[in-house]
Amino acid sequence: MLSRTADSLYWLARYMERAESLARILRVTDRLSLMPSGTDADGSEWHSAVVVSGCEEEFYAKHEEATPENVISYLAFDPENPSSIRSCIETARRNARGVRTSLTTEQWESLNATWLELPGWNEARVRGGSLHRFLDWVKDRSLLFYGGTVATMLRRDRYHFTRLGTFIERSDNTARILDVKYHLLLPEHAEIGGGVDYYQWASILRAVSGYRSYNAVYREGLKPWLIAEFLIMREEMPRSLISCSAEIKDCLDRLGEEYGQRNEAHRVAGQIYSRLRFGRVDDVFRQGLHEFLSEHIEQNDRLGAEISRVYLM
Repeated sequence: MLSRTADSLYWLARYMERAESLARILRVTDRLSLMPSGTDADGSEWHSAVVVSGCEEEFYAKHEEATPENVISYLAFDPENPSSIRSCIETARRNARGVRTSLTTEQWESLNATWLELPGWNEARVRGGSLHRFLDWVKDRSLLFYGGTVATMLRRDRYHFTRLGTFIERSDNTARILDVKYHLLLPEHAEIGGGVDYYQWASILRAVSGYRSYNAVYREGLKPWLIAEFLIMREEMPRSLISCSAEIKDCLDRLGEEYGQRNEAHRVAGQIYSRLRFGRVDDVFRQGLHEFLSEHIEQNDRLGAEISRVYLM
């Protein structure tokens, strides 16, 4: 397969996953902003949404303050932000159009319908009370595309490159949500495991659709170290770091079999998976949760760079 085709499939999947992740972040941030804050700074929830999206510098170059209106505008609709929800969907559709023959009918139709419906959503409509409807729409359209990929694509290299894009992006976003929400919403006077507001911890789980799943696994209520373990080292949780790493490793292994060679990307993927598979949450907190997650994000970025160098150039 041409590297150009692989690159388009990979980034198509990444942008659809990024649009969904931004929708989840905004939904939880809006819910948090309506509840008593555990920090002294008003609006810290909206600042955290900017940080977790990875565009803090660009946002504050354009806006002086992280108000709800500014954050929603920038992360959802701003055409100058290449990672806004609107930009992600438009870029995904542009990539899809370039590799139309590599997609199934279901994939193309779901993505094209999303692009056609997108202009019907704008800032004025969202400010009129439709924010949650818009965010649910984004999440549903992303999941529809994801379902079409899993249910209809042949298990060949095209499928594996698409899945690689999905899980590289998902791993990055889960780490960012856990890291930034954990540190910005933890009161400065509270120790880890102390009296942290119940709804703030619940928001972390809801951001990754893990609230009910967490309660099904643990019977001890919401505990910071258990939430960290759940989102880092529980492979049955589909958005956990280890689950994403396992999927990435599997896709690369299958590409290695199909192309008859292994490379540096396989080694880095195996290293990341082994660290999560054989690590313990006690070791994570001993190192420092922020330090652990920052290191994971760096390794994930390095893995993405290796995948691009080996397969997509």
